Amino acid sequence: MTRSPFIAAAVCCLALVGWALWTGGVLDTDLARQARTGSIAVAEGYPLDKPAAERIVGNRKLVVVFAEAGADLGEGCDDMDSAASDALVLLLSPEDDGFDSYGCALLLNSDENFGKQFVAESRISSGIDQFAAEPLTALKVIAVNYDLLVKAGTVPDGPRTISPPLPRYVIAGAAVAATLTAAALGYLAALRAGRAAARHREERDHATDARTALSAETAVLAQRIIAIEGTALTRTRAGKRAFRSLAADYAALATDIAAADSPPDPELVARVRALSKRSESLIGER
Repeated sequence: MTRSPFIAAAVCCLALVGWALWTGGVLDTDLARQARTGSIAVAEGYPLDKPAAERIVGNRKLVVVFAEAGADLGEGCDDMDSAASDALVLLLSPEDDGFDSYGCALLLNSDENFGKQFVAESRISSGIDQFAAEPLTALKVIAVNYDLLVKAGTVPDGPRTISPPLPRYVIAGAAVAATLTAAALGYLAALRAGRAAARHREERDHATDARTALSAETAVLAQRIIAIEGTALTRTRAGKRAFRSLAADYAALATDIAAADSPPDPELVARVRALSKRSESLIGER
């Protein structure tokens, strides 16, 4: 029974982690990961100044992928389906006489936009073959083609917005909530520990004061017994017997006080006060 909430929480956490990994692109190819967070994706070893290429494309809803020679661009388009679903994607791979190109108008991926999708995918790569050796110049031509498609109403206007997937917000919120909860629990625990320490100190001080008071009363009693010894009272048989009884009781009391814990037992306090009264009575009879 006690394990059920833990197991349920563990399953929920695993589900959340799986959701975050899936929507975050854990299965993305290298090019798809680049396209998820930027407008340019470049295969390893491709001669391209990526920062300069990013500046040319800007914040258009356009992603240009420079794949290696001989790459399957159709399969590459499928890989971009979740990574760049809000963009017009153009995949390029170098050939002897220009580029092999494949357009994916993912932002128009619906039956009602079939015509616009076809136009966008066929027109976005127009006029770039002669610039195969100059990829940045080819990008400028692609950017102009994109702007013409926007002007014609084929592609919707507006910037591309790149934001983390929802699970990342959920995880971030959970992390913040966990931090605040841990801080609150830590504060409450520290407050409780502080109160307990203050209470313990108060009890210890009280016990110390009580033992000090008992020691003082015992010392006064001892002085009285010493004062009685050798007086005229101890020269009579009855007086001597009373003094010896008082001294013996005091010796037993002193032993018990030395072995007692703090705070002292109320019985010890009562015994000290009872002996004090007896000593006062003897002093009065001197």
